[in-house]
Amino acid sequence: MSDEPLGYDQARWTDDERTYEPLLSEKSTESVDVDSPLPDDLTRDSLELPALSEPELARHYTRLSEMNYGVESGPFPLGSCTMKYNPKFTEDVAVHPKGLVHPDRPAESVQGTLKLQYELQDYLGRIGGMDAVTLQPPAGAAGEFAGILVARAYHRANDDERSEVIVPDSAHGTNFASAAMAGYDVVTLPSGEDGRVDLEALEAALSEETAALMLTNPNTLGLFERQIREIADMVHDVGGLLYYDGANLNALLGRARPGDMGFDVMHYNVHKTFATPHGGGGPGAGPVGVTEELAEFLPDPHVRKSDGRYERYAPENSIGKVHGYAGNWLVLVKAYAYIARLGDEGLADASAKAVLNANYLAEQVEYEVPFGPFHHEFVASAGEQDAADAAKRMLDYGVHPPTTKWPEIVDEALMTEPTEVESKRTLDQLAAAFNAARADEEATLEAAPERTAAGRIDQVAAARNPRLSWQALDEE
Repeated sequence: MSDEPLGYDQARWTDDERTYEPLLSEKSTESVDVDSPLPDDLTRDSLELPALSEPELARHYTRLSEMNYGVESGPFPLGSCTMKYNPKFTEDVAVHPKGLVHPDRPAESVQGTLKLQYELQDYLGRIGGMDAVTLQPPAGAAGEFAGILVARAYHRANDDERSEVIVPDSAHGTNFASAAMAGYDVVTLPSGEDGRVDLEALEAALSEETAALMLTNPNTLGLFERQIREIADMVHDVGGLLYYDGANLNALLGRARPGDMGFDVMHYNVHKTFATPHGGGGPGAGPVGVTEELAEFLPDPHVRKSDGRYERYAPENSIGKVHGYAGNWLVLVKAYAYIARLGDEGLADASAKAVLNANYLAEQVEYEVPFGPFHHEFVASAGEQDAADAAKRMLDYGVHPPTTKWPEIVDEALMTEPTEVESKRTLDQLAAAFNAARADEEATLEAAPERTAAGRIDQVAAARNPRLSWQALDEE
C-alpha cells in the first residue's frame, strides 16, 4: 500500500513505475471459498475481496469522492438539469424513524404518512395551479409519460382518438420520447427568431389530430412565453391539451402558476425544484398535476381525506399504477420539508434570487448570449470555439462545466443555470472561469482538462463501456 500519494492530483497518484487508482493501491485480498446451492453457471469457485481496515476504507472513499466534481465541491451551473440547493435539514427529516414505515401497512396505522402525502399533493397543487396531483412517478421523464397517458385517457374517454403531440424544437429530449412511447406521432415545432413559440408555425401544426402541445415555460433558453394565453387558446380551440414540462418551475415559484396560464397537465421535477440534487439518473420524483377534468384518470393510488381520516383510493378511470406505492418516498419527504420550511414567501424569494443570479452572471460572461431577456438560466454561444472543449477547460479553473451544445438553436451552446444559492463571490468565480476559457488557445482547449484525475477521457467509450471493476487495469 502506498503511503502518501506521489504526483498527487485529485486523488490519483503515481510513483516511478505506475499510476494508481485509490482502491487498487490500497488493497490486499483474501480468497473466499464459495459454497452455494446455485447452478454452476451462476457461481464462481472463489471470490477475491479487498481486505481493508476501517480507516483504509474511509480513506479510499474519501479519495474517490475527491476524484469527482460534485455539488458539494463548488458551483454547479448545469443548465436545465439543476443541481440545486440541498439543505441538510431535509436529509434529517427524510430519515426520521417515524417516517420509515412499510408501504404495505394498512391505512389506519400510517395516518401520519398519508397525511404528509395528502398535504404534499395540496402544496404542489397550489404551487402549480392544479386541481389534483399524483405523487407516483419516480422521475421527471416518468412524470411526462404518466401525464401524456392521462391526456390520452382523457381523449379516449371522450371518444376522441387523436394521433399527434406537438413539441417545440427547443424542448427537452424526453418530451419527444414520452409522446412517442404513448403512441403519438411527434410534430416538431420550429422556434421563432426570438427563441419562443412561433404562433404562425403553431397554427400550421395544430389540427383535429392534436392531442397536446408539450411546452416548457420559461423554455430551455430561459425565455418566458409571453403569448402563453394565446398559445393556450389556440391549442384548446382544436380540442387539444396544453402540457407543462416543470423542469424550469423554479423560475416561477410563488410568482406565476402553469394552471393560471391555461396548462391542463404538468409534471413537477421535485428533485430539481424542491431540494434533492439530481444527476446520474436519480433518485428523483416527478409528481403530475392536472385540472379537474383530468383528475379521474390519475394513477392509482391517490390519497384523500374523508371524515377526518386519510385513505388511499383509485380514481374512477385511473390509468393504473405507474410506480410502486407512493413513488420515491424519501425524495417526496424532502420536497415536503423544503416547501414547509420556506413557505410562500421563501419560495418566491428563491425564484427571485435564481433569476437575479442568472442575469448577473450573464452580464459578467464575455461569451455572446444571443437570446433574452431570460429568467433563471441563459444560453451563451462559444462562437468559434468548440463548446465541449471550452466547458472541459473550465474544470481546470475549478468550476463544473455548464451544459453544452444544447439547445441546438444556439451555435456551440453553453447553457448555464447558477441557481439561487450562489453568492456574488461565487458568481464572479464562475464568470472568471468562463472568460479564462474564452481567452485560451484552441490547442489548450483541445487538451483540457489537465488538472483532473482522469484527464481527457473518451467520453463516448466511458458512457457505452463503463469499467466498474475494482480490478487493476494492468492485471487484466
